[in-house]
Amino acid sequence: MRETAAETENFEMQSMKKGASAKKIAGVIGKIFWVILGTLAVLIFRSVIWVLKTWNNLSMEEIVYHLKMPLEGTNDDIIWDYIFYCAVAAALAAVILTCLLILTRKKKKIYRVLLGAVPAASVLMIALSVNHIWTTLDVSAYVKNQNTYSSFIDDNYVDPASVDISFPEQKRNLIYIYLESMENTYADQQSGGAFEKNVIPELTQLSLENENFSGEESILNGGYALTGTTWTVGAMFGQTSALPLLIPIEKNSMDTQEDFFPGITTLGDILDDQGYRQELLIGSDAEFGGRKLYFEQHGGYEIYDYYYSKNHGEIPEDYYVWWGYEDKRLFEHAKERLNELSASSEPFNLTLLTVDTHFEDGYVCGLCTDEFGDDQYSNVMACSSRQVSEFVRWIQEQPFYENTTIVISGDHLTMDVDYCENVSADYERKVYTAYINAPVSPETDTYREYSTFDAFPTTLASLGAEIKGDRLGLGVNLYSSKETLVEQYGVESVNEGLSQKSALMEELSSSINKADVSAIEYDSAGGSLSLTAENIQWDQEIRGVECQVRLGQESQEILYYSGDPRQEDSYYIEIPLSDFGSQPGIYYVDTYLQLEDGKKELLKSDSIEIKDETENTEETNPAAAAVISTIPYDFQTGKFTVEIGGTFSDDIIGIKCAVWAEEDQSDLLWYDAVNAGENNYTAEVYGVDFNYKNAVYNIHVYGVNGENALILLGACQETISS
Repeated sequence: MRETAAETENFEMQSMKKGASAKKIAGVIGKIFWVILGTLAVLIFRSVIWVLKTWNNLSMEEIVYHLKMPLEGTNDDIIWDYIFYCAVAAALAAVILTCLLILTRKKKKIYRVLLGAVPAASVLMIALSVNHIWTTLDVSAYVKNQNTYSSFIDDNYVDPASVDISFPEQKRNLIYIYLESMENTYADQQSGGAFEKNVIPELTQLSLENENFSGEESILNGGYALTGTTWTVGAMFGQTSALPLLIPIEKNSMDTQEDFFPGITTLGDILDDQGYRQELLIGSDAEFGGRKLYFEQHGGYEIYDYYYSKNHGEIPEDYYVWWGYEDKRLFEHAKERLNELSASSEPFNLTLLTVDTHFEDGYVCGLCTDEFGDDQYSNVMACSSRQVSEFVRWIQEQPFYENTTIVISGDHLTMDVDYCENVSADYERKVYTAYINAPVSPETDTYREYSTFDAFPTTLASLGAEIKGDRLGLGVNLYSSKETLVEQYGVESVNEGLSQKSALMEELSSSINKADVSAIEYDSAGGSLSLTAENIQWDQEIRGVECQVRLGQESQEILYYSGDPRQEDSYYIEIPLSDFGSQPGIYYVDTYLQLEDGKKELLKSDSIEIKDETENTEETNPAAAAVISTIPYDFQTGKFTVEIGGTFSDDIIGIKCAVWAEEDQSDLLWYDAVNAGENNYTAEVYGVDFNYKNAVYNIHVYGVNGENALILLGACQETISS
């Protein structure tokens, strides 16, 4: 009995120690969470300030674009700026909070006040930060526009194919120069700019000497870069078609297509019908963003880009600066092209795109000076101003100039993060505009409010063409007295109409090929991989979907699996791992679309690593026991909820959810599930985290063990759709 009592006492002591140890661990975890919450609050607060500072006076739509856009041609300054402004402050907050915990732990009253005050202040700071950016950017309106159909485009669009356009017997030549990121803003205030010192004096003089539709005011004027025209490809498309480039794929992904809006009539199409020889001259890769595709299909342009110059010995084979070659060489090549084009009896259209003034800070060529000191971007802008002006003056000395119209336009506003940060919010930023040597004069002397859409009919009018009704696409001939859309409705109303869904744009973009291929799912219980291909829209008849699978990157053995059609545009593919001897390793899966003509189009390449489950059977057991479901997306609360239940091993100390909508997982976010008791967990996924994208959301649920390793428990999907 004594031994039993002793054993009992010993057992009780051990239990008390375990209880005390568990309480201590819980206390440590609570304090860690306390520090993390405070740190997160500081990070969010500083991030909100940084976003609004970085993208000063921009809309939510433009913010989203900046966050999504590729960073080619830029440097890492913006990343380091964020680190110094936000991440360093958050790290400092973490250090301070940790020190406060250590220094006050023996001062009970102060300690308890801190434990309560910091979480309350943190939650309040996060709430105020979110509310501030939500209100400032009018996120509610943005979300509404993304899910609302409008007839604005449909009602105001004039199909150029239905308009009578007559040209003079002797057709005029056209030289169209797109200036990268060139705004009127860079001129001095007296000239209609917003800077104290004029950074672009030569361009200012060119515009004032010629036509910018400022009427009797004799100041710089230009077009608004509206929704769908705020990046280079969108700008070139907008100025030649008078339509916004609203597409169901990423903005610079048109180079993946076989057609570029085949159902529309553009400036290039009209000039091609009139017998113009047309060329596109750029110092970068013309295929980027679909520029080559667009200009070849709409006007039969001959393409002279970086790779043309490289392959034809115009530049050294290993030459590459900035985006290809610099503007100095561009204008040299342009002079050569103009000498050849002018020697022909055909009218010509030479279209150029500069690149040196691309953000961040531009490219400093051998012609640039330091007249603005350390302000590199201003030095580059000033250098561009001189080069363009000298090029125009050279043209004016050539015999072909008498019968040639020159159009110069900025493509869009600068995307440099801080170049215009001191510009007043009241100043209307517009792209640079100049029409030179046109045989026609404006019917009115009033200052015109217009957009870059108006460049399409106005350019034709500057060639002496007469346009019945003076309207093409969403544009108006500025030489006429007809009101532009901006003059009729105002910039904000027009942008709102463009931001909403359009039946016409959906019809015009219906030829864009796209398909959504899910991430590879692993079913450990069934021993198989699976994926789905859905929302398939292609310009050819589809025979089916096929997966080509190999185990190991160097493997020559490829197995083929056909998709099982579930719906008209949806296929399910299952890959039994037994076909590969159920071996662990990395499985590479290439998903192809099988077309009616026998060709195949690659939709997605993906891979997944399958580990040897025999190495740790305890870690694989939870997968079979997990039950995963979702509470559907609620438009009022802006969220959907992931529910996880089941019986998990004692080694599982937490649950994480990986959520993504993009097929390449570029938008993947992690969510910590909250323990709701009795082995039930929930994770709330907010639509704002994904810019309220209408899509099928993939959800993978993982258990976290004591060694912080992730164990896949299962997966599900949730759809957000208007």
